[in-house]
Amino acid sequence: MKKIRPIAFWPPVILFITACVYNFIDQEHFVKMINYANEKLMGNFSWAFCLGVLIMLGVIVYVMFSKFGNVRIGGRDAAPMLDDVRYFSITLTSIIAIGILFWGTSEPLYHLITPPESLHIPPKSPEAAVFAMSTLFIHWGFLPLAIYAVPTIMFAFAFYNMKKPYTLASTLTPVFGNKILGRWAQGIDAVCMYALIAGMSASLGTGVLSIAGGLKYLTGIQTGALLWAMVDIAVVATFVISSITGIFNGIKRLSEINFIIFLILAAFVFIVGPTFFMLNLGVEAFANHLQTFFTKASFTGAAANDPWAGWWTIFYWCNWLAWAPISGMFLGRISYGQTVRKALIVTFVLPALFDIGWMTIFGGAAIKMELAKGNLMKAIGDGPEFGVYAFFSQYPIAYIIIPVFIGCMFLSYVTGSDAYTTTLGGMSTTGISQEDPEPSIKMKIFWGAIIGVVTWVMISSAGVNGIKMLSNLGGGPALLLEIMICVSLIKVALNPKKYDTFKQDYTEDGIPIKSVTKKALMSDKAVKENILN
Repeated sequence: MKKIRPIAFWPPVILFITACVYNFIDQEHFVKMINYANEKLMGNFSWAFCLGVLIMLGVIVYVMFSKFGNVRIGGRDAAPMLDDVRYFSITLTSIIAIGILFWGTSEPLYHLITPPESLHIPPKSPEAAVFAMSTLFIHWGFLPLAIYAVPTIMFAFAFYNMKKPYTLASTLTPVFGNKILGRWAQGIDAVCMYALIAGMSASLGTGVLSIAGGLKYLTGIQTGALLWAMVDIAVVATFVISSITGIFNGIKRLSEINFIIFLILAAFVFIVGPTFFMLNLGVEAFANHLQTFFTKASFTGAAANDPWAGWWTIFYWCNWLAWAPISGMFLGRISYGQTVRKALIVTFVLPALFDIGWMTIFGGAAIKMELAKGNLMKAIGDGPEFGVYAFFSQYPIAYIIIPVFIGCMFLSYVTGSDAYTTTLGGMSTTGISQEDPEPSIKMKIFWGAIIGVVTWVMISSAGVNGIKMLSNLGGGPALLLEIMICVSLIKVALNPKKYDTFKQDYTEDGIPIKSVTKKALMSDKAVKENILN
């Protein structure tokens, strides 16, 4: 208790306990209040979310091609703590894996059947198929990855190169100086911790429903509060145990296994499914994606009073933003030893391309199946979590693929939660440093328990949408924070030598020196082992 940062720790804990109690006492009014707040946020500030996300993409593209891209996180002699494959697999499975598994087959069908009314696209038409696929590229491509990349790079540089504390406020010191650290820092962390807890609970709720739906499909067991509780406990126990073993002892193994399963599933559907249709539709949709990129990314539906954008694009921007700051802390932490440009390739470019490829395969196959047979949307009528099982049931060896998919869903959430439980523990306590980066075991168990309880209470009463709405409310403050982080990142990118404690890593003109010798990499072994363990 002596190590707890009170302003960062207590507000999100009290808020979620209060929300759970209030939900039990007056569920109808609770849901109405949360929905009203979300409608106001997304209805009045859609323009800000759209512009903000586009600004983040522009900043990241600039940083990638600037001289700042040559700066090495942790100094010129810092050795990468992870090889390229592990670095990418951890990135992929910790931030977007559960999403593309859940929505890869369901979301394109919603867009195929119910495109925006204001665009006058006939449902299930060729135009609707192209619209559905190109919309997936917007929601799961470079834009959401840019949202994550901004805090990732800025936190990595602030923590390792500027030697700032383990807090999100460190990313703002180029703008506000060290005066932002202290109580302000705890307040910023508290808001972002609230958003992440809600986001993790919503994601876990989605995962619980999907896994339970798979178990029902395989065994006929009726889904409900008891089965949800059992799945919830199993997932939480697994990621807490994994987190206790040390973040890299657990997560690097889980992420590698999960990444291999991802590749197997994608290869299976690509080979057995309508291969040429996927490729043809994917290429056509990607061309449409490039042609309509700014139109789709900025679509608010205000002129035609069309609510579609609030249901999908703006909802996604809120959700991504709520997760991104703390996700950036984790990704920044594992980026030690990478150049800024290499970190952006692995955490921004490659995941976006992987998502586009995944959606081309699974989204294209689902669209083809719905156009040919029209049976997937009926399954989704019982809940989007059932769509993927109806999809796989049409393929050979479904009795093998579906259990593999369920295992992949399980591992995806465990991998991400392993990382975030450790990050939550570190943000809510003092003493976290480069040399001692792990919070206490008790703190990891506490946050795991909080997330598990909130998830079960909400999906058993208000449903997972209730938690998603709570999560989205964190999108507003997170947008303001990320815009300020963008300003910090631009200031640092324009003059990295001014902010970097490793002054010897630059020429007299301030140009980063990017060469690293094998001897220098070996000399960093002790620091690397401290971080990994």
